[in-house]
Amino acid sequence: MICLPVVAQEQKMTEAEAASFRQSVNVVSKKITSLATDFTQFKHMDFLTKDIETSGKMFFKEPDKLLWQYKKPYNYTIVFKNGKILINDEGKKSAMDVGSSKIFAKLNKLIVGSVSGNLFDDKEFAITCYKGKDFNIAKLIPKDATLKKYLKQIELHFDKQEHTVSQVRLVESAEDYTKIVFKNKVLNAKVDDAVFVN
Repeated sequence: MICLPVVAQEQKMTEAEAASFRQSVNVVSKKITSLATDFTQFKHMDFLTKDIETSGKMFFKEPDKLLWQYKKPYNYTIVFKNGKILINDEGKKSAMDVGSSKIFAKLNKLIVGSVSGNLFDDKEFAITCYKGKDFNIAKLIPKDATLKKYLKQIELHFDKQEHTVSQVRLVESAEDYTKIVFKNKVLNAKVDDAVFVN
């Protein structure tokens, strides 16, 4: 296996640059009351020659309502709301209480935080910020040992103009990761509560 440098254009931010970047993101994320976006998800697994590609729509509404609606190649919906995770797998529905699982509670907070950009919690993560050509990148390494079993690192790519998350990369192991790319983002449009019904 040939190991290449991750991205040659990535440059670690100075402490002052990182503080300024985090401040900009926090200001913007506090103003986000809702988000609607298309997404494409790429699941990379070492033993597969090609990434598994899925796509759909995602909706977020303050404070903690989140819907992932996969449309291709199958219909699958996950709703996070009121401390519950609701799943609709091609019509087969199930529900789970987030509070019953510490790891699910952390993952729920992580997912909502990733989408809203509100993830800069130094108690939960070791955070390093980088400048890229097109994006500012925050790399977060979980401090929680249980969470670390599932996720080695979270990479959030922020659009340089609007300081919102454009891409999320969840690194599960040295070889496996999930990359989610957001497109056609609409911030603070009216998102009806009915959207989050499973």
